[in-house]
Amino acid sequence: MTQNSYLEKTIRGLSAALSDSLFSERMARKTGLLQSLDPRVRLAGALLLVVAVVASRRLEVVVCLFVLATVIALLSKVSVDMLIKRVWLAILFFTGIIAIPAIFITPGRSLGAGTSHFTISTTGLRAAAMLILRVETAATLTATLVFCTHWTQILKALRILRMPTEIITILTMTHRYIFLLLETAQQMFESRQSRTVGTMPESERRKVVSRTAGVLMSKSIELSNEVFLAMLSRGFRGEVRLLTDFRFVARDYAALILFFIAAAVAVWIGR
Repeated sequence: MTQNSYLEKTIRGLSAALSDSLFSERMARKTGLLQSLDPRVRLAGALLLVVAVVASRRLEVVVCLFVLATVIALLSKVSVDMLIKRVWLAILFFTGIIAIPAIFITPGRSLGAGTSHFTISTTGLRAAAMLILRVETAATLTATLVFCTHWTQILKALRILRMPTEIITILTMTHRYIFLLLETAQQMFESRQSRTVGTMPESERRKVVSRTAGVLMSKSIELSNEVFLAMLSRGFRGEVRLLTDFRFVARDYAALILFFIAAAVAVWIGR
């Protein structure tokens, strides 16, 4: 490991974050199921299915919705490997931490496993599985939507669906600001690395990191105001405007009807 490995790792991490931010842009240009639909249909369909997942009380229905979400992702050119690495493993880890205690503390018929103080119940297993599957399904739907749709199209679709202007402004500012902040941090670390000669003591490394964090915070405060003023000077008033207008065609109407039917059937069966 080199003496400045922490700088190199930081730069590589920031570069990876910037390259990942372009991932959805590349995915949105592919030819797939969601890419062929109007952004409003994609957003409405994802919301309908997420509501159906939350409203369903039967595990079998949630499993079917999870399979449906996976099929939609695959038809939209989102690979299983991508879903596993970017969605399923992370959701399984964080949701599993919350769901595991339910296996032991939920009253129900015991499976005969566990210690005298901790007994696994069938009701607990079902509750934990329901929680994990619900979150996995909702995350798969929303992640597929974000992967296959340009961010500006999502914002415009939200505005057309009567999302308040203030929320659109916050989302737009956050999206723009994250890129600028990542780029600024990368430039700062590259500048520090190019000026570092010889072996740097561990104490000096900690000072460099703390100073960089302080300067970055100061820059971020100034940059946030500059970004907002720049957006206002270019005519931004909370309305997302694109060069192309959204237009419904026959397949959009058909897809919206199918999304609605699937969500309604899932809610009705999963009561």
